[in-house]
Amino acid sequence: MRPSDYARLLLLAALWGASFLFMRIAAPVLGGMLTASMRIALGVASLTIFLPLLGVSLRLGRHLRATLLLGVINTGIPLLMYALAARVLPAGYSAILNATTPLMGVILGAVFFGERVDSRKMLGVAVGLAGVATLTAAGPIEVSLAAVLGTIACLIATGCYGASGFLVRRWIPPKLGVDARQVAFGSQLGACLLLLPFFAVSLAQNPRSLVFAFTEPSLLLSLLALGIACTAIGYILYFNLVNDIGPIRCLTVTFLIPPFGVFWGALFLHERVTWAHLFGSALIMAALFLVLETAHKPAAEAKRKVAA
Repeated sequence: MRPSDYARLLLLAALWGASFLFMRIAAPVLGGMLTASMRIALGVASLTIFLPLLGVSLRLGRHLRATLLLGVINTGIPLLMYALAARVLPAGYSAILNATTPLMGVILGAVFFGERVDSRKMLGVAVGLAGVATLTAAGPIEVSLAAVLGTIACLIATGCYGASGFLVRRWIPPKLGVDARQVAFGSQLGACLLLLPFFAVSLAQNPRSLVFAFTEPSLLLSLLALGIACTAIGYILYFNLVNDIGPIRCLTVTFLIPPFGVFWGALFLHERVTWAHLFGSALIMAALFLVLETAHKPAAEAKRKVAA
């Protein structure tokens, strides 16, 4: 990987890590479903405005169906699943389960997409999960049907995340010349269409919430940051990275999100940082080394064979 790839991966993790900060401000007031719906709607609106100014066409032509479906899988369904899980699971458990995304990517890649899996890559995933578990340690919860269903919902979300990287390269490969910014727009539009009925239900239940969201400065700034920075810009970076460094490498961003979440929380919400955070971050760095280094070894070995 090039230094610029690492820089973009860190920037993406910083943006998506900050989303927890902004959701912490908006969701308790507006509710999880309305916050998620408005986040996606603002993301679509910002891409609709900014992409033409950058000379990017919003017309996807024959790729429209693929990008809409990709948005349902990559964004719409996961947001719905996490909204359901948040009703019964502590945030720490959801964060831990979210970090199973690379594991899902490795498993689904091996089973359905012909991705090569070796012991070092699996070790990297395990070490990364241990690091995230250390960072987001939560108290025990009572085992119940609701908790099991909440866990299954989180795993469905991470399965969607894990599959989406491979689907991007299969449905919209780089050789077709489709701009990653167009893919980001189409996918967010697909998620927006999926969440539209839930937005309507949430608004019907609390009609004053929308007015309050646009009149309260802290809520408005949080929603704008979620929609523009964390969603519109974040997904442009994500699809660029999928094309440039591959889906498995790109999925390692989920290991970096918790440390950034802790950092933003300490910086802006004055949350306490402990030795557990530092130890967890060290484990995550080790996991990134294992997974990222494994990813380019087959290519390097193939080049040596060709040279020989």
